Order: sequence, then C-alpha cells, then structure tokens
Amino acid sequence: MMLTTAEVAHKLIEYVRAWASDKAWEELYSPDVVSVEANPNSPDVTWIDAIIEKNEKRNDMAEIHAVAISEPLITKNYFVVTYDIDATYTELGVRSSEDEVAIYRVKNGKIVREEYVYDMPEDD
Repeated sequence: MMLTTAEVAHKLIEYVRAWASDKAWEELYSPDVVSVEANPNSPDVTWIDAIIEKNEKRNDMAEIHAVAISEPLITKNYFVVTYDIDATYTELGVRSSEDEVAIYRVKNGKIVREEYVYDMPEDD
C-alpha cells in the first residue's frame, strides 16, 4: 500500500529522531530524488546514492551532537519541518547551532524532492 504524505512525514520524523537515516532513505525516498541546498556552492544532487554520499561527506566534516526535528506542516503533496542541529566542524574546531527549514515533495508515496533553506554566514 502506498503511503500518504502525512505517513511519509511522520515516518521521516521517527527515523530522524532514532538516528536511522539509512532506513528513511531506503523506505521513504524515490531512487531519483532531487536534493537542493540553500548554499549556492552546493550543486543540486539527483539519485539517492548521491544524496547518501553527500550526507556521508557532511558527517565526515562535522561531529553531530544533536538533531531536533519539528512536527510537520502537511499539504497534499508537500510537508515542511524545521531542524535544529548542534555540531562541531572538525576542520575548524568550532561548535555551532544551526537551524534550517526542509521542504519535502511526495509523489506516489515517496519523497521525490528535498530542499533545505538556511542562512549562510554572509546572511548574518
């Protein structure tokens, strides 16, 4: 049975809170998902394998201490959550708290697009 947008949203939140991103990617994402970052130096990424690789690289650059995710706002084909991320960037040795908004598009019970919106250092 195909999941509804609300079911996808709540499962994603459950997996993020359990530190189980691999389960989310396997169960909730379309193989040809597109990922878009607010950072103009980060090109859009297509295909789940490329997104997993992007996240592994990010995790190699930072020690993630905590991730909080909000409850979702849900429409027919989209849901939005906020993330609060506490991380230390290893190369810089700087610990920071970041917040971002994530917009997900769901089609045929799978996430087909994710877009992350956040302030860049020059926005401060």
